[in-house]
Amino acid sequence: MSNGVGQPARRSTRARSLIWQALESTDRFLSAQALHEVLSDRGEDVGLATVYRALQMFADDGDVDCLRDSDGEMLYRKCLRDAHHHHLICRRCGRTREVEGAGIETWADEVANHHGFSNVTHTFELYGVCGECQAAN
Repeated sequence: MSNGVGQPARRSTRARSLIWQALESTDRFLSAQALHEVLSDRGEDVGLATVYRALQMFADDGDVDCLRDSDGEMLYRKCLRDAHHHHLICRRCGRTREVEGAGIETWADEVANHHGFSNVTHTFELYGVCGECQAAN
């Protein structure tokens, strides 16, 4: 877990370590509630509010990727890459792959420049059905 650039080191706690371990054990995006359920199933006594706070801290530090699902719920996943990237996500099982998108980056820069914007950030997620889910049908 990084401490972010220019930020003071954060005190490690048992709960944060357990939450981090749960994030490391999956390649899927999880809601705070789902992550809390994983911890409960493992017999760990970590409060839901603690899970939310830890996930926000990890997101602020750039250690987790965040996205909203179709219902607007925030989902979290441990970052596998330090560099900017995008996600390809299975609509059925939630399996996620990190992907690069040089064409998207070029397009975003061109659109921003055309409209006189600078310092633009973006997210881009692709949703589909993975090969394993397709084979299951």
